Parts: sequence; structure tokens; C-alpha cells
Amino acid sequence: MTVEYSTLAATIASLTEGETDEVALMATVACEVHHADDRFDWTGFYRVTGPEMLKIGPYQGGHGCLVIPFSRGVCGAAARTGEIQIVPDVDAFPGHIACASSTRSEIVLPVFGPGGQLIGVFDIDSDQADAFTETDGAALAEILASVFGRG
Repeated sequence: MTVEYSTLAATIASLTEGETDEVALMATVACEVHHADDRFDWTGFYRVTGPEMLKIGPYQGGHGCLVIPFSRGVCGAAARTGEIQIVPDVDAFPGHIACASSTRSEIVLPVFGPGGQLIGVFDIDSDQADAFTETDGAALAEILASVFGRG
């Protein structure tokens, strides 16, 4: 099964309409995205909880890392730079944090709230190498902006 982003976006928009609680929104997005594509092995959010610090938020899949500083890993790089990180081979990424040994590739997107403030990152791991494309990044970024950027 491969994600159909227009359908996924419409479903998420319908489910989240009128909701303002960030955790409720994160839980809904993580669930819907996780079940939309066989490539997605772990899907979830890391929330900004302090200066230069991410803590695990709602997710689907096995356990995740509890705390990730901005200075470490793919999630930290997305938070630090504010840019989408697409990693075709996590073993080749300097400083990759191995929360699950099954992860082969990863995409992490920064998540911005209504004022443009970083509220977290959205992390998708795959047990397949080179699983993510720029198309995935663009479509997911659009979904995240529509859910979290409204105000």
C-alpha cells in the first residue's frame, strides 16, 4: 500500500477541523499517516519542551527515544535547521540515534505553530532503505502546515 496524499490530506483535515489542542492534533496525524503507507514503520512527533530539547509525543509503532537534544540525530537536525531531513541510509548519517534497530531510512519534518514558532518535529522511520522522496517531504509539509499552522 502506498499513500495517496490528497486523500490523506482530506481525511486529516476532516478529522482535525476545529481542534486546537496540539497533542490531540499530533495523535490524529501520527495515526492517520502511519496507517497510510507500508513504508512507514514508526511515525510520530517529538515536541519542543525546553531550550534545544525535544521529548517524545504521540506516535505509532514500537517505542521511541524519550529525549532528543537539537544537537543530535536526524530529529535534532530538523529542529536545529528548520529544514526537512531525508535520510536514505540512517547508518550513513553522522550522529544518527538508533531508537530502533529496524530503521533503515528516515524523514523528519519541522512542525511550526500558527506564529511560525517551532513546536516539534514529525518523524517517520522505515525498515526499507531509501524509502522517502522529495514528493513525500512536500506533501507531508503541506499537511503539517494546514493542521498546525492555522490560527
